Amino acid sequence: MPTPTKGARLGGSPAHQKAILSNLATSLFEHGAITTTEAKARRLRPFAEKLISKAKRGDLHNRRQVLSVVQDKGIVHLLFTEIGPRYAGRPGGYTRITKIGPRKGDNAPMAVIELVQEELTSRSRSTKKAATTPGRSAKRTATAEPRTRVAAEETGADDLAAADTAAANTAADGTAADETAAASAAAEATTPVETPDAGTEATASVDEAAGAEDEPVPADETMAADETVAADETVAADEAEAPVASAATMAEDEAETDDSA
Repeated sequence: MPTPTKGARLGGSPAHQKAILSNLATSLFEHGAITTTEAKARRLRPFAEKLISKAKRGDLHNRRQVLSVVQDKGIVHLLFTEIGPRYAGRPGGYTRITKIGPRKGDNAPMAVIELVQEELTSRSRSTKKAATTPGRSAKRTATAEPRTRVAAEETGADDLAAADTAAANTAADGTAADETAAASAAAEATTPVETPDAGTEATASVDEAAGAEDEPVPADETMAADETVAADETVAADEAEAPVASAATMAEDEAETDDSA
């Protein structure tokens, strides 16, 4: 036998209470918000949210269970086609209760119960989860935070040291490369460039001429040159002696002529 709810039962019997909740749920799904007493709103809230959870599943078994509570097939269709898919990403909390003050006449506290229309965001879910964390978990979280912070600081220090070391190595490599480039440029600047000048060319031509003179002359060419020189000297001597002989001969002819006379 199910455990009865605490407090006074709505209506005069359990069947009456079941009918009241069924009618209130049907009106809530049809209009989206209804005004009722706080007691009925608090009883209706878990009742309606269970029906919405069944509508989110959407299978035939859950549809038949909802039909056993909500007799209107049109409302059941609306619940399974529109309301259930609307809360597909929300893990509960489909309704909201707002107090509006006492009712005139019997001074009964009144409230408005409505379906939540806002979409659930990840930030609101994480905030709600952090707000509902029990005290023991909060203490564990508070104890773990300093450790995490110290570990993060150590990791950050290690990262900074590694970055500084890498930067120093990079700077040293760059300095060594600059020094090597400067040394190469200085060596190239101090190396004399061989440029031919006039004096060098003249010296080279003289050396070539001297080398040509120093070269040995073949024997045949030497003999031919000597014969040519001797012939030239003989011709010159003959030419020099010829005028002398002709002059002597003329003198002798003149003397003979004088004697004959």
